[in-house]
Amino acid sequence: MHIEAFRDYCMAKKGVEECLPFDDNTLVFKVMGKMFALADIELFESINVKCEPEKALELREIYPGVKPGYHMSKKHWNTVEMDGSIPDDKVKEWIDDSYALIVEKLPLRLKKELAEL
Repeated sequence: MHIEAFRDYCMAKKGVEECLPFDDNTLVFKVMGKMFALADIELFESINVKCEPEKALELREIYPGVKPGYHMSKKHWNTVEMDGSIPDDKVKEWIDDSYALIVEKLPLRLKKELAEL
């Protein structure tokens, strides 16, 4: 997956915005103001996505290209190397999971607002 496909996939989700809150290179995707994915747009060597803690550990054991979240909570975030070793459909599945985790934990008010978009 290349950076444009990653960006398009994230942006196609309901209620998503993109921003550069940390620096000029770290592109962050948020749903209703909460981060669910990020990547370095200069290098695009990896992406970070949120994950259930047990599943995060399982994925790290199965896939050498999945590591504990770089500069993130190692318990809840994975860094996924974008070197082609992980199929795009898996990467998309993990982006979907990350988005769903964030939406699930949104306050009711924001869930309602998202549903109306």
